[in-house]
Amino acid sequence: MRGLALTAALLLASPADAEELSAWQQQKCALYTDAWARALDGIGSEDINYNFLATNENFIASGCTEQIAICPRSNQERDIADLITLVMMNEGAASTFLPFRCPAEQAAQE
Repeated sequence: MRGLALTAALLLASPADAEELSAWQQQKCALYTDAWARALDGIGSEDINYNFLATNENFIASGCTEQIAICPRSNQERDIADLITLVMMNEGAASTFLPFRCPAEQAAQE
């Protein structure tokens, strides 16, 4: 009986929690989109691979919800990833939100 009451309480609380998460997700994505544009303007895109650009744009187009692994490889890509990470962390977004990660075998080669 106690488990049923707990389950019912969780089900009733879920829609409001989902709305809050959705609003926070939208805010984080807007912050990410702004940080991405500013980073490109400030750092430039001369030494950036097309895949890095396209994958970031796809992440933004997904509403920043798609689980994408973006691996910065050039110094310029790393600078952009570092700058966006600092901005997002300062705004309260957890590092798990960010798409920057390299598969272990790629990271070991670099």
